[in-house]
Amino acid sequence: MGRLVADPEIRHTPNDIAVTSFTIAVDRSYVKSGAERQADFIDIVAWRSTAEFVGRNFHKGKQVYVVGRLQTRNWEQDGVTHYGFEVSASEVGFADAPQKQ
Repeated sequence: MGRLVADPEIRHTPNDIAVTSFTIAVDRSYVKSGAERQADFIDIVAWRSTAEFVGRNFHKGKQVYVVGRLQTRNWEQDGVTHYGFEVSASEVGFADAPQKQ
């Protein structure tokens, strides 16, 4: 569970499959006395209807929960192979308290 650091944008693959990538800031639970709270920034990728749902309903600062699996990825840049990880989301939902109207 964390807060979106930017508005998610939906893209489509050449086969017209919806995909969105976004990042959430997750507060660390352990804070030393008097220290500033720290956060981890977790990259998330969502596909198909989940991507469309995220793109329609979530915006920067919104608190969300994500259910999924951790996966590694690699890419080459300037002849160097880089490695990273992301969460492949199977479910994304609202975690904020409902707004009173």
